[in-house]
Amino acid sequence: MLKGKTVILGVTGSIAAYKIANLASMLVKLHCNVHVIMTKNATNFIHPITFETLTNNRCLVDTFDRNFQYNVEHVALSKQADVVLIAPATANVIAKLANGLADDMLTTTTLACTCKKIISPAMNTQMYQNQITQDNLQKLRDYGFEVIDPATGMLACRDVGEGKLPDPEILLDYILKEIAYEKDMKGLNVLVTAGPTTEAIDPVRYITNHSTGKMGYAIANCAMLRGANVTLVTGPTSLPKPPFVNTISIKSAEEMFDAVTSCSDTQDIIIKAAAVADYRPASVSDEKMKKSDDSLCIPLERTKDILKHLGEHKKNHQFLCGFSMETENMLENSRAKLEKKHLDMIIANNLKVFGAGFGTDTNVITMITKEEELALDIMTKAEAAKQILDKILEKLTLI
Repeated sequence: MLKGKTVILGVTGSIAAYKIANLASMLVKLHCNVHVIMTKNATNFIHPITFETLTNNRCLVDTFDRNFQYNVEHVALSKQADVVLIAPATANVIAKLANGLADDMLTTTTLACTCKKIISPAMNTQMYQNQITQDNLQKLRDYGFEVIDPATGMLACRDVGEGKLPDPEILLDYILKEIAYEKDMKGLNVLVTAGPTTEAIDPVRYITNHSTGKMGYAIANCAMLRGANVTLVTGPTSLPKPPFVNTISIKSAEEMFDAVTSCSDTQDIIIKAAAVADYRPASVSDEKMKKSDDSLCIPLERTKDILKHLGEHKKNHQFLCGFSMETENMLENSRAKLEKKHLDMIIANNLKVFGAGFGTDTNVITMITKEEELALDIMTKAEAAKQILDKILEKLTLI
């Protein structure tokens, strides 16, 4: 994902410095070129050899180190960097950067960088909340730095409060948001639905389906990485919520209808990947229904057809994409759905095809528009999400 990208990790003198070794490893596994610059105090917590072993690049500490190929090192690195992340960032380094001081390799390189700069403060709660530190952080925001809010919990000093360095996975999310994809969807509002709905029978039981939400979540995440303003309306799933996405959690088809229609008018692209129940119990018991020796018959009624409603109320220049899960006559049924519900595109897949369907990390899809049918081979759902968004952008330019 990050092949050809260069990340500078700035590590300062905090006990949390050890977490960055894991972050460096995660970036390398994504084929990223990682350079680590440490302050002298940071070497008291973790040795530069650790980072050199993980990244296969020399870890820089001393501005005047003579043991390097001749060039102006901090300038050379700054020209390569696609993003700089300083984590953990101490109050001392934050103050230096906020006031333009450049007295070591990290601060001089950061000052020379023209790429996006992200800073993740980590320190004692009182130090973090001190008005001087807060003023310095605001200065950095005003200068274009992105500041990651610290986590809350028990600190190394045994105080409990804000000031912890977030987990490496969260720091990675900030890097991916910045450099994983070109921002070809910047400024677009995208609404994605995902997961199943649950239709209550009584306070204990409900009707649902096998959807896990993986395809919709992959689309929402990919659109976010490409710069879109993403709203995700999701039924109950076990998946972590995508970062930097406005996530609205619902349970029933009625709740999904209300959530989707409340924000659909402002969307440029709507992708309905959720598996919404077609039927629900006609009445819901207030108490748990007791079993008996007799058979049970539960009358069902139709739920509102969200996709049909969106098609009938589609705005000019709005792109509407639906999904079709079939077990037979996939192309015929999907094309009929495309026309009946006034869609611009429908993504069809067959539950009986290996690698497609619910709960898998892969999918086998066919993208159907009025003009064409494009069948794709088996691929991960993340790759399928990219293909879907690529096709939508291609079609949007023709509208």
